[in-house]
Amino acid sequence: MDEILEILQSNAKADPADIAHQLDIPVEKVCEAIAEYEKRGVIVKYKTIINKEILKNEDEEVTALIEVKVTPQKDKGFDSIAERIYRFPEVLSCYLLSGGYDLFVIVKGPDLRTVSSFVAEKLSPMENINGTVTHFLLKRYKDDGDILILQGKKDTRPLVSA
Repeated sequence: MDEILEILQSNAKADPADIAHQLDIPVEKVCEAIAEYEKRGVIVKYKTIINKEILKNEDEEVTALIEVKVTPQKDKGFDSIAERIYRFPEVLSCYLLSGGYDLFVIVKGPDLRTVSSFVAEKLSPMENINGTVTHFLLKRYKDDGDILILQGKKDTRPLVSA
């Protein structure tokens, strides 16, 4: 991967002048490369990762990780089913997998009931869906390569033993 892309991937706020200085190339070349990457769709968007553990927001959304078994469609494979799924506004991500399940879907909603309703009323009844397993995200420790736990903060929850 291009060094400019590597820098932007680790820090979307990296200034073209700083990138140029790091790589010892003219700033104009960096700006042109970024503009070209954006135009070609290589850079899809710039993103901020928020550590919601710090915010302790009462209105925090619920995230579900859903494994989906699918019967692929003749001459279309998994693509058309995946497209029907990822078009739902609740769906953040949709991936084709190897292994016991075919698709991995990440869904977000305002509460547990809404996400459960999505799975029960929209996803599971879809044609060619043979089964789902839903996991609810309880805590994020690392997201998109970034550690989210506060350094030096101790976990004050009691230990649970089996």
